[in-house]
Amino acid sequence: MTASVVRALGLVAHDTAHPAVRSADPAGCRACGRGSTVLADRPDGTVVRHGEIVAKAHADGTDPAGHRVRLAIAAHPLLTGVLLPPLPAAAEELRGRPVTAWPYGTPVDPADPDAAPWEQAGTLIARLHALPLAALSEAVAEAGAAVGVEAAAAAGAGARAPTGSGSGHRLPYMRGPAKAARAVARMRAAGPHPAAVPVERAWQRLPAWARGEARPPGPYALCHGDLHLGQLVRHPAPDGPWLLIDVDDLGLGDPAWDLARPAAWYAAGLLPPETWLRFLGGYRSARGPAVPAAPDADPWPRLDVAARALTVQTAALAIAKSSAEGRDPDEAGMLMIDACTRIADLATELAPGASS
Repeated sequence: MTASVVRALGLVAHDTAHPAVRSADPAGCRACGRGSTVLADRPDGTVVRHGEIVAKAHADGTDPAGHRVRLAIAAHPLLTGVLLPPLPAAAEELRGRPVTAWPYGTPVDPADPDAAPWEQAGTLIARLHALPLAALSEAVAEAGAAVGVEAAAAAGAGARAPTGSGSGHRLPYMRGPAKAARAVARMRAAGPHPAAVPVERAWQRLPAWARGEARPPGPYALCHGDLHLGQLVRHPAPDGPWLLIDVDDLGLGDPAWDLARPAAWYAAGLLPPETWLRFLGGYRSARGPAVPAAPDADPWPRLDVAARALTVQTAALAIAKSSAEGRDPDEAGMLMIDACTRIADLATELAPGASS
């Protein structure tokens, strides 16, 4: 992102924070004495903070209809205490990219892993999954977005909300599988790599819906689509309750997807068993629908496909990033690549006609 775009986004954050005080230079803000700070600058979004306001320029190519629906859902009263609500932004578009504004929240401290809010993450996701879709249909109607373009492309046809949702409007699908497909495409674009072979094999053994090529299976729930600890903040800062952030991938889908990244990390050896159980226990205590509620029930029959998809996604990104930087994948990346090898080998062993 160019410095001029970052500066323009800083002005959006400034003017949202101080609507009555326009400033040509938010670095010298006379309203609060604070400058603007770039929190993230990636192809999928640029985020700038000014005081207690954060402005985000979403990715190029963001579907406008689905984006409006997701914002309307985030603002719905039913999500109070679950998802950080948006604010009216001083501008809604910047060089063709949608722009949103949000309250600033304190993120998870990566330097203090023992304090990571795994139980709270599980509880929040369970509460998101349990929301009644019928009530959320009002948000869709008010957004005036009856069609989610990316949902129609993913499914081959528009998909209305599940039977019984009470919605006559179309809802966007959760974009997790589409992100996994983009990760594999990025790996392929980086050129041949020996570690890509097991990743490709594991990818091809996933069902079509997990590769973003077909409609996801039901029953549906409202899913986050990209859960990790970077998607939680404390609001009000610095020590308010934990809330989910980021609506870019929000939508209808299999709720198992939102548990899949921690599950994949646990299965690959990246997440300690006690941490996985903290997350899973938080989810179960809030009666999340993705896995059986009984503490001794096996969650893996429900999590297996989604966890394999997130394993492939993580491994593919590790290969793409290391190739771009001219280095080997790091230790975490190699663990995920090794997990892909096991996934592909097991699928081969279980295939009809495989030798015993």
